[in-house]
Amino acid sequence: MASTAARSVVPQKDLESFQAHLNSSTRILALLGAGLSASSGLPTFRGAGGLWRTHDAVELATPEAFGRDPGLVWQFYSYRRHMALQAKPNPAHYALAELARKKEGFMTLSQNVDGLSPRANHPPEKLKLLHGSLFDVKCSEFFCKHTESNNYTDPIVPALAIPTDESDPTTISALQARELDISDENVALPELAIRDLPRCPKCKRGLLRPGVVWFGEMLPTQVLDDIDKWMADSKKIDLIMVIGTSAKVYPAAGYVDSARAKGAKVAVVNMDRADMPASGLYKGDWFFEGDAAQIVPEILKSVVGEIKEQPDLAVEA
Repeated sequence: MASTAARSVVPQKDLESFQAHLNSSTRILALLGAGLSASSGLPTFRGAGGLWRTHDAVELATPEAFGRDPGLVWQFYSYRRHMALQAKPNPAHYALAELARKKEGFMTLSQNVDGLSPRANHPPEKLKLLHGSLFDVKCSEFFCKHTESNNYTDPIVPALAIPTDESDPTTISALQARELDISDENVALPELAIRDLPRCPKCKRGLLRPGVVWFGEMLPTQVLDDIDKWMADSKKIDLIMVIGTSAKVYPAAGYVDSARAKGAKVAVVNMDRADMPASGLYKGDWFFEGDAAQIVPEILKSVVGEIKEQPDLAVEA
C-alpha cells in the first residue's frame, strides 16, 4: 500500500536490524501521538482552523467552559468530530492493528482522540486511549455514570449540523464544509439553546459531553490502571515504538522511561528529529524520519505482511 515509497526513506541496515529485533520481541509497547493522525490529513487540536481561529482551543477544552457555554463547546467538538470523520485511518493505523492481532504481548497507548485507531479495527483490549475519544460521550451530571462508546453519528444532534446553505453568506458553503481546513473566519456561530444539545437518555437531566479528557481533569483511572498492570506483569519489555509524538510530557515520557528500565529498545517514527523522547536515543535504538503512514507498515512488514485496504468501522456503523 505504501511500502515502495517507504523503502526509499528507511535505510536498509536500520530496517533489517529493527525487524530482527521486532521478530524476536514478545513484549512490545507503542505510544502514539498527533503525528500519526497528521498522516491522515487531520488538523491538530490547536490547528482546528477556519472559524475556530478566533477561539482559543485550550480555553474551550475545560469543564468550566462547558459549564459557561455548552453550546459553544459542543459546536467546537462537533466540528472536530466532523473533521475526524472526513479523515480515514491510514496504513500505519491498520499495520498497528494487525500487529496487535499477531503479537499477544503488544499494547498500544494512544494520546489521540480522533477515533482513527478504533476505526482501523485495532483490538480494543490492546488499545488504551489516554485522553479519551471524540466518539465517546458521557453524562455531565455528577451522579450519573451513563457513557456511550463509538458514537459516529454526525451530527450527534440536528442542532449541531454544520450549516451548508450557500445562499446565506453567514454560513459555511457545502464545499467548505467538506474541506479539512475551513478558511473563512467570518462565519457566524449560532447560539444554541440548552434543549437542543445532546441530552442524557438515562437520567434525562444532564447534558451529554464529549468523552475526552479536558484540561484540569484526571486521565481515566481504569486506563492508567490497565497500563500499570501490563507494565507490572512484564519482567522484561523488548521494544517501545514512539510514533508521531515527542513523548516529552508525562505520563507519555514516563512510559518510555519505564520501558527502558525493563530493557526495552526505543524506535522513534517522526517527521522531525527534534521531536525526540526526553531521554533521547541510546545506542541500538532507531530513528525513522518521515511519514508514519509510509514508514510504520514497512518496518512492521516482517510480522504483519502487506497492508491492504480494509473496512472503516465508522462507515459500517
